[in-house]
Amino acid sequence: MTDWCAQESRTRGEGPLGTASRARRWLLLEQPGSWGRDALRASDLPAAVAEQLEAWSREVPVRVLLLRRPGGDRPLGAERLLYAGVSAPQGSWLEAIELGHVREVLDLDVSPLRDGRSIGGIRVVDPLYLVCTNGKHDPCCAKFGLPVAQSLLDVVGDRVWECSHVGGDRFAGNLVCLPDGLFYGHLDADTARVAVAANEGGRIDLDHFRGRSCHAFPVQAAEALARQRMGLQGTGALRVVDVQRAGDRHRVRFARPGGRRLVVEVVTRRDAPPAPLTCGGLPGAAPSYELVHLAED
Repeated sequence: MTDWCAQESRTRGEGPLGTASRARRWLLLEQPGSWGRDALRASDLPAAVAEQLEAWSREVPVRVLLLRRPGGDRPLGAERLLYAGVSAPQGSWLEAIELGHVREVLDLDVSPLRDGRSIGGIRVVDPLYLVCTNGKHDPCCAKFGLPVAQSLLDVVGDRVWECSHVGGDRFAGNLVCLPDGLFYGHLDADTARVAVAANEGGRIDLDHFRGRSCHAFPVQAAEALARQRMGLQGTGALRVVDVQRAGDRHRVRFARPGGRRLVVEVVTRRDAPPAPLTCGGLPGAAPSYELVHLAED
């Protein structure tokens, strides 16, 4: 019998803030069919394509994910969609490229992504939603992710994708909103709809917010805690100006609309007892974050 790490995380009341996987650049390739624990290597991708994607992930660097339609609605054929984009504090974007065959990946030049520039795709106007369902990486991703992906089909149609591992197994179901790189965790079919409705309306669902992928974990936590304390839901309500660190304390200055500034200080705590971080791994002690100062500057 599986001890579901995501269920145990919920039971002990673990909050997901400050846990969004770090990523500023994205490369997302449609690859129908099954994926293994290492999705690039354990799928039907040609070996040369998998090797190229792995090389780009290190060299650009770029976060590479595989995508498939919820429920496997699209049959495995030659054509593929590929998305590239950037999640940044300002000016996030996403673009799409239609490939006649998956091997056309080998003809791409993705080096412009290093500087946040287009690789020649068509700009995507509406947000995409990625739900991690890679059950071979962690059973919780499939158990809690698949119902989330299926539920969002009725809400955003072909803008929702199942994706390979995004990190944070114990927070499944996990949702990534692109291009802004907003992560949500501990979602079910109903709360996922709430998170997506908020994102579509330019707001953040604070109850399940993990953080922005473009920021370091303590900065993500500072934003989430400040938003919770002040009830700030607007996606653009806070923008990081600068960050100062002194040991386990981070002082983050945010800009607010109208020119106001907000100073937020958080302390990283490392005194949590060991607990399951994945279904198959050994227990570990995850950091937590405490808000110790908040004031307008």
